[in-house]
Amino acid sequence: MAMKKLITLILLCVCSTGAFSQISRAIKRMYFDKDTTRKSSFVILPVLSSAPETGLEVGGAGLLSFYTDTSKLNTRVSNVFGYASLTTKGQSRVSLTSSYWTPGNKYHLTAGVSYINFPFNFYGIGNNTLRINSDRIGQKRFRVHFIGEKKITNNLYAGITAGAWDYSFRDDDRTGIFYTDPRVEYRGGGPSAYIGPTIVFDNRNNNTYTTKGLVVNAYFQAIHGMFGNNDYKGGFFNIEYSQFFLLAPKWVLGFDIQEQSLTGSSSPFYLLPDIGSDELMRGYYNGRFRDRNMIAGQAELRYRLSKRIGFAGFVGGGEVFKSSFSTSELKPNYGGGIRYFFDVEKGLAVRVDYGVGQKVPNEKRLTGFYIGLGQSF
Repeated sequence: MAMKKLITLILLCVCSTGAFSQISRAIKRMYFDKDTTRKSSFVILPVLSSAPETGLEVGGAGLLSFYTDTSKLNTRVSNVFGYASLTTKGQSRVSLTSSYWTPGNKYHLTAGVSYINFPFNFYGIGNNTLRINSDRIGQKRFRVHFIGEKKITNNLYAGITAGAWDYSFRDDDRTGIFYTDPRVEYRGGGPSAYIGPTIVFDNRNNNTYTTKGLVVNAYFQAIHGMFGNNDYKGGFFNIEYSQFFLLAPKWVLGFDIQEQSLTGSSSPFYLLPDIGSDELMRGYYNGRFRDRNMIAGQAELRYRLSKRIGFAGFVGGGEVFKSSFSTSELKPNYGGGIRYFFDVEKGLAVRVDYGVGQKVPNEKRLTGFYIGLGQSF
């Protein structure tokens, strides 16, 4: 019996050594491969977090990047991105998106499908919501979207955007701001579909790690409720301008400005533009401030220490408002981070940022920590 146990232990060690060796080789290929050819690459990131409302959240994200034509050096990087996580309290998030550039960049196709069953903090509506009013809301959302754009000239694309979603919300506390604030419309959510035009001007030298050029992206979504339980009719307008300057061989300065507006006579709270994400207004909880209009901007200075390592510092500001923009209401943000380029040839990186926001009276200063794939803009 002792001999059998010893043999079993040896076999386990051998198998484990082989498995760890394979894992080690896979990690090396994903994060440390020095190959500079235009072949496809794949990287994964683990997801691990904990909160009282969700318990332990575990999952992962994966990015597959590739060229549709390796012979044409101007063809941009295409990718497929997937994300999935589960919590010990039954919540889940699943997302699959793709950005596809045809050979020579003649067409650009973007598509995605996502489902979330995850709570969020609702603070009310406006540019000056308070933490004390935070209301924990249960949320379920299914969404699909598609964008198809065709090159009109060398740098100009035009196309259509279309999609649909279905929201549902639950709040067991009827005394919270979610139910007591009369400005909150369409608390029950519901299904909607949209379609509209999109136009893009893009002369960037690279779509993953841009060092010079600019991109202007604008679209309008005409939205209509579906299936009789959502009578909303309105629209959503978005325009974003980004420009990059190569200051020195290792230094790049980027500027980014975005404006969003919800149109129509009604204002479903879940469609209101908001500030705070891992890309814009870093340091603010996503959805903490929301209203009919949003405008925000940022500047980011990027330093490429080596082929693998980069650093960035950023500063910006923004606000949400119902009808009138006021410079006195602008909220600041600043911060910095580090980038690890796991695919040097394609300019793909893992990004880690720490953002700092405003100090609301009687509250801790707003901050945020972010880990993501790709640049912020």
